[in-house]
Parts: sequence; structure tokens; C-alpha cells
Amino acid sequence: MSGPPETVQQLVQLGFSHYEARAYLGLLGQDPMTGYALANLTRIPQPKVYETLRRLAHKRAAVQVGDDPARFAAVPPAHLLENLSSDFERRMAEAKLGLSRISPAAGPEFKIARAMRTWPAIASYAADMISGAGRHVYLSSHADQISDLAASVRAADARGVRLDILSFGKPPLAPEHGRVLVHASTEGVLYRHHQARHIALVADSCEALWALAPDGTTWDAMAASDPLLAALVKGYIRHDGYVQEIYAEFRDVLRERYGPGLAKLVVPTPAATGPSPRKRRLANRRASSA
Repeated sequence: MSGPPETVQQLVQLGFSHYEARAYLGLLGQDPMTGYALANLTRIPQPKVYETLRRLAHKRAAVQVGDDPARFAAVPPAHLLENLSSDFERRMAEAKLGLSRISPAAGPEFKIARAMRTWPAIASYAADMISGAGRHVYLSSHADQISDLAASVRAADARGVRLDILSFGKPPLAPEHGRVLVHASTEGVLYRHHQARHIALVADSCEALWALAPDGTTWDAMAASDPLLAALVKGYIRHDGYVQEIYAEFRDVLRERYGPGLAKLVVPTPAATGPSPRKRRLANRRASSA
């Protein structure tokens, strides 16, 4: 008898070898046993059984009773777990002290971000982010990508999470808590990169996801639980939303000044590259006083 395989594996995860785990479970609930008797019970090879028992005694998982012949008994499970916990806490404290002595100036610090390459993986991660949000979600993406996240978005809305969504194309949902803005400035406008897709997502100002598919199908994404990255992505979404609110109020003026899709904001007009308004005013004053 060597115990249930799952219990053996649990002890292995706590630092026991397979022989040690089987030997401890074989001793448990039995009268003190010799190594010979334990080997017969657990089928641990006899050349290994006494070495295994010595290691169990060193781990404070077993105690030796008598010398002729030597017999061993298992420490009660509650005591064993208490000993393991104490040993773990001691090692953690020692490691913490050792690491604290290493100066951060000894090398660069790194932040870890998760990378994803397929839309199913990105969508799954995004859905988990939204499902875990408790206060506020910012989301910017195309309507077809938002549709894939609709179930998570609706569940968050039902929990009372505020949702600020910027949709490229007709939005597939209308949350009760929050708002949806349509990216109207690019509607009906064809660009060279019109097939591109993206998703920008922030949950509770501490977790962020940014993903891009320049050709519409080949995705590249990064995500991290990092307030700095979250602030960057949230700022992008909010400022893009501000532009859409301004565009909704002054659509005709902006289209006349900057063209369809506000393309002239990207390619400056000749007037935009000329003298600044201040320089023009100074030039006019000099001309009028001459």
C-alpha cells in the first residue's frame, strides 16, 4: 500500500520524492514499522527503503522508534503540514532577505507583458478582462470584434460596471451603464489601411490590452497588469472619443476644413505649413504702420 496516486503527487509537489511520499503514506495509521516491513507493504526496493526513511526523519515527517530493530512511525498529518508551512515561511524569509540585499542598480528592471498572435486567444483574454472588471471598462474596436465580446460586456453592464465603448462601425450593443460612441469621422472613407483591425481595452485602470491586425487577419497583441500601460491605452481611447464628440458637434466645419475622414490633419495643408497666426498678425501690423 502506498496511498492514492493523487495524494502521492500532492506530497511530491510539497517537496517529497516519490519514494518518500509512498513511504510516509505507508507508515500513516500503522504501528511503528521496520524498513523491511515497509518495503513489503509499499513495494519500495529494499536497498532504497532505509535511505528513504532517514530522509523522512530529516524532514520531520517520520520518527525512529527503537534501534534493534529500528522502527519508524509517521508524524501525524497536522504536525507534518505545520512543519512544512514553518519551513516554507523560513525559506521565504531567507530568500526575501537575500534578494533585498541585491541593489536594483545592479541591472535593469523589466516589466512582463503577455503576447498573443491569434484573434481567438485575444478575444478570450479580453473577455476574461471584462468579466473580472469591477468598476470601469474602456473599449475601442471594430463592431465585429466587439460582437465577439458582447456576452462579457452585457454581463459587466448587468453588474453595474461603467462601459465607455468606441465602436468603428454600427455598435452591436447599448449598455445601460456608460455610453457608446461611433467613430463617425472615418465612416464611409476608404484608406489604404482600411482593412486594419485593432482592439484597445482597459479594465479598472490597472489591466490593459492592445492588439493590432494591419491586414485584418494577422494579429499581434500585448497585455499586462500594469497601471502605466493602462493609463497609456486609456488615454488613447479617451482622446479618440473626445475627437468623435467634437466631430459630432462640428461635422460640416471639420469636413470643410480637413476633408473627408479629416485626412488633412495627417497631411498638412499649405496653409498649415505657412506662418503661424501670431507671425501673420505681426506682419499685418507692420504693413499697416508702414
